[in-house]
Amino acid sequence: MGLKPRILIADDEPLTLELIVERLQTEGYEVELVPGGKEAIEAAKRNSFKVVLTDLSMPDVDGMEVLAYYASNHPETLVIMLTGFGTVETAVEAMKRGAYDYLAKPANPDELILTLKRAVEHKELKEENVALRSQIQEQMRVGRLIGQSQPMLHLYRIIKRVAKTDSTVMITGESGTGKELIANAIHFQSSRREMPFVPINCGAIPEELLESELFGHEKGAFTGAFKERRGRFELANKGTVFLDEIGEMSPKLQVKLLRFLQETKFQRIGGSRTIEVDVRILAATNKDLERAVTESEFREDLFYRLNVIPIHVPPLRERASDIKPLIQHFVQQHCQKKNIPLKRMSPAAILSFEQYDWPGNVRELENVIERLVILTDSEEIQVQDLPKRMQSYQQPVEPRVIELGEDGINLKETLDDLENRLILDALQRAGGVKNKAAKLLGLNRTTLIEKMKKKQIDFSLNNAV
Repeated sequence: MGLKPRILIADDEPLTLELIVERLQTEGYEVELVPGGKEAIEAAKRNSFKVVLTDLSMPDVDGMEVLAYYASNHPETLVIMLTGFGTVETAVEAMKRGAYDYLAKPANPDELILTLKRAVEHKELKEENVALRSQIQEQMRVGRLIGQSQPMLHLYRIIKRVAKTDSTVMITGESGTGKELIANAIHFQSSRREMPFVPINCGAIPEELLESELFGHEKGAFTGAFKERRGRFELANKGTVFLDEIGEMSPKLQVKLLRFLQETKFQRIGGSRTIEVDVRILAATNKDLERAVTESEFREDLFYRLNVIPIHVPPLRERASDIKPLIQHFVQQHCQKKNIPLKRMSPAAILSFEQYDWPGNVRELENVIERLVILTDSEEIQVQDLPKRMQSYQQPVEPRVIELGEDGINLKETLDDLENRLILDALQRAGGVKNKAAKLLGLNRTTLIEKMKKKQIDFSLNNAV
């Protein structure tokens, strides 16, 4: 059992909140109730809190001072503000200064408890994601896997579990999704991390040479074999072999690979000595191997040998929320690599990136970024700088279908992402004019501005008001 989530409540009328405290405690939360802002600050010296609920108007030390203290000294703690009548403007100011949310007094008990629970869940999910991401990057040596979307977080969890085993893994996904990065991540988190990681592209090497690449050959085994050569399996002993594009392997080699997987032994081409090695096999393909088996294009027994643990890498169009961090990463990377002053992408250009389908996935995105970094003269990359296919791209009129997958869905994150997209889309269509954008969204202008500040949406176009 983990520690109970700890909540601090500061109010100069604590009796009015005792019922809420009791309900939260009954549901497994650890709650501390203090009578003022001074005590709320003192409490931070004794304990750490996931969430602080503070009244805005308190004698001596008010809620804004409590917020300022926690923002400076405990930024990981979420602060929710309770505001009285006529203090909504101050509450909005509190949001600007980092408050997670605010509620008007007298607060409905059910709404207050629900808000506190959501804040705790948000904090715990954020902590989990940050810990998971940092652990992945630390253990990978090369933190090149980028993304905090739900599909990617699910992928990180699978990598973490699979890496601890020696099971054979089949990595599937469209071209350009980063299947070799996944294989790297598995290897560098495994107990074999200090031993070789040996990749081989089965589709890029002619059949007659691929056998030699994998198993090696003896001197004189065939024309051109002037000296003995060790194959990839020997070179990877105690490490990992990554067989990319395994679906392109010829039937003849499939038989030999199957035998090797069964026995972990082989003979070099032209040799009689049996060599035994200890390697872990990771394979990848962008083909539907199950269909290939049905159509007798791939051996069924080899498929089941390789497909012990299947991992599917999601295409970029299924994780659009990762596009912005990918843009930032590749812009910085290529500017630095080519010794070009750091450039930035305009909000409208980012929106075009997010709306585009990316049939070539992350590889296509990186190539576009590299081209833009080199060819764009100004510091800010605009929509007109993008390839024509991206400038003319329009999202379908139909609303995006969001499905509940096998592993469920983070409803708050999904709705937040959808709201962000709609706000950006409205601002784009309105040319950055907030009044027009608000009308498109059925909001008043001040509500839109509050949402933009809360979500830290920075959309600056000329003449935007």
